[in-house]
Amino acid sequence: MATLPPAGPVPGSLPTAGNAAPSAHTTTAKAGADGPVYVDTQHDDMIHDAQMDYYGTKLATASSDRTVRIYDVTVTANPNPNPNPNPSPDGTDLNNGGYTNTATLQGHSGPVWGVSWSHPKFGIVLASCSFDGSVILHRESRPREWTTLYASRNLHNSSVNSVKFAPHEYGLLCVAGSSDGRVSILKHEDDDSWNVEYINDNALGVNSVDFAPYTAYANTSTSTTSASITKSDNPEEKQMEGSGVDHENSARAMHIVTGGCDNRIRFWKKDMNGSGQWELDVAPIDTSTITHTDWVRDVAWAPSILPNTNMVASCSEDRTVIIWTQVQEENGDASASESPWVPTLLNTFEEPVWRVSWSVTGSILAVSSGDNTVTLWKKTFGGGSGWAQVSSVHE
Repeated sequence: MATLPPAGPVPGSLPTAGNAAPSAHTTTAKAGADGPVYVDTQHDDMIHDAQMDYYGTKLATASSDRTVRIYDVTVTANPNPNPNPNPSPDGTDLNNGGYTNTATLQGHSGPVWGVSWSHPKFGIVLASCSFDGSVILHRESRPREWTTLYASRNLHNSSVNSVKFAPHEYGLLCVAGSSDGRVSILKHEDDDSWNVEYINDNALGVNSVDFAPYTAYANTSTSTTSASITKSDNPEEKQMEGSGVDHENSARAMHIVTGGCDNRIRFWKKDMNGSGQWELDVAPIDTSTITHTDWVRDVAWAPSILPNTNMVASCSEDRTVIIWTQVQEENGDASASESPWVPTLLNTFEEPVWRVSWSVTGSILAVSSGDNTVTLWKKTFGGGSGWAQVSSVHE
């Protein structure tokens, strides 16, 4: 079953804090800015995803026109409070800074659903996923010159709907979810080859995937084991250090969350000290009070901010956004990762919800819904476990 990500109502025009296509993976111009920066992408079809890089200076957009476009984005210190919704075709909006289309990446034979930037320690690397069942890793070798780092053709038997890079401590590694019901993990090896692992998630298809921050389970026994490892003259350890892997954290288990067409989220774990295989996480998911009743369109794992607390946001065709919270026991043993995931309803919207995205600090959640609106939400403290809307951006 092919899973079709959202198609925006207006092809080719993307406000970086708005929603010309239903994507919350955008950023405001600058802290305290009064309006969005509009980017006329010049795409020939609908935009499905937009991602800023680690430094917030490059924008990548994915479109049904089978291309990915790259832009250098700059913002003035005091943007115009009334931004121009129709910027000039040359890519310059003098009232709100400027942007330049620096590259158009090709290689996919179908609509491109998603993009993801790697950590800059690996250079300027971008992953893209497509309806054609492939994941392509692109690299900027020189300014404005892009090459294909690796093209995994026929990685899946159906549409690849989501792709995300892992925390850089695990090396150059990305995960992808597909309509064929599987999740694939692509990892760059020390000999410059690429290794692929698969997880059978659910038969109806996977719409979204995300990695846990590497500090998400810092108090579990796996991190204690990794902390006891010290550098030595062992050739294998030296090779690991040279490959971009953080050796002291290499033994810490990796965790991912998936959202599927079976209306469920799932948590998967790879214990680096045990079998080394991906297994379904044993932590229970509490669905007794609330759960999704339609396809889960997106999942996002929040940055680790509060000690011993993990948060995951999920959104669905059923018009709801749910915040799943796991509070770990402060006992420092493996049972800390087995605490239950407890749901909280953030809000029920008027239209299906397509995307959710956390701020860098993990305190703000952006929600993109089918009514062409991005809303920003913040957890309320002192008055219960609710969430309050703090802002909204209409197209």
